[in-house]
Amino acid sequence: MSLAVAEPPAKRSRHDATGPPRTSDMMAPIMLLEGHEAAVNCLKFDPSGRYLATGSNDKSIFLWNVYGECENFNVLEGHKNAILDLEWNRSGSKIVSASADKTVGVFDANRGKRLKKYSPGSVVNSVNLSRGDEPLLVSGGDDGKAMVWDLRSRHSVQTVEGKFPVTACALSADDELIFTGSTDNVVKAWDRRSEAVVFTLEGHADTITGMSLSPDGASLLTNSMDKTLISWDVRPFVTGSRFDKQFEGAQHNLEKTLLKCSWSADGEMVSCGSSDHVVHIWDVPTGEELYHLPGHAGSVNEVAFHPTEPILGSCGSDKKVYLGEL
Repeated sequence: MSLAVAEPPAKRSRHDATGPPRTSDMMAPIMLLEGHEAAVNCLKFDPSGRYLATGSNDKSIFLWNVYGECENFNVLEGHKNAILDLEWNRSGSKIVSASADKTVGVFDANRGKRLKKYSPGSVVNSVNLSRGDEPLLVSGGDDGKAMVWDLRSRHSVQTVEGKFPVTACALSADDELIFTGSTDNVVKAWDRRSEAVVFTLEGHADTITGMSLSPDGASLLTNSMDKTLISWDVRPFVTGSRFDKQFEGAQHNLEKTLLKCSWSADGEMVSCGSSDHVVHIWDVPTGEELYHLPGHAGSVNEVAFHPTEPILGSCGSDKKVYLGEL
């Protein structure tokens, strides 16, 4: 099935006579998506909000409809080990993936075919796509390298290397900085022109497991095995501390999973994976926990916010994916 032929959901009344008013166009307030044969590590909504991609230890990426019956309409195959991270490009035409098979995959989301396979040389823990006009992505791996790739090319266009495995990475909104999080508990900001570290973000007491740039590009959210989620001010020319806010409540356990973190589309809420089987959502202005949502029977590995509606997606080590409206 092609993404291009799927129809948007028919508008319906959001008032159900048998229950509280509905807040989204999903078929039900909570939808369970099953099909993966192993832990689901990552998930992302496409830019339109009509589709969801999930990556699993079963080596596959599933594509799902967000509306209607939430059917799994395509499976992207080619990786030989677990999918650890994935992202859609801005147009929703491509999906990039990070895998424990030491490769980065680039897939055509419409045809379900792999277009490119990059081989950084070690387990790839994280990928992040540029927000700018250039088709760039950054990958981070166990060899301590963050590598920048141009989707028009076969080879990496830049590499910065630290002493510790890169467990999370991101590009700044203007593509001028590469952010890396590592097992040394420190976030480093690398200038792409000089390839030097221009500032560090220190405050976590254990491995950085995920990072996410805010919608406005001004803040970086980082999750850590020390059970804290921190937002940092990453705007240029900041004087003094870049620490902004700390969100508490999420858990990490002995599994030491690379639990991801995310922002809502308006930047007003944040979330992260948690080993206590619970989806935690915090209010950014106050730092208070807004939602404490049980349901998974295993670690919640990533939570994603829908781009236009009050819908959450979550995936877990219980092989399950949930969509739920707030």
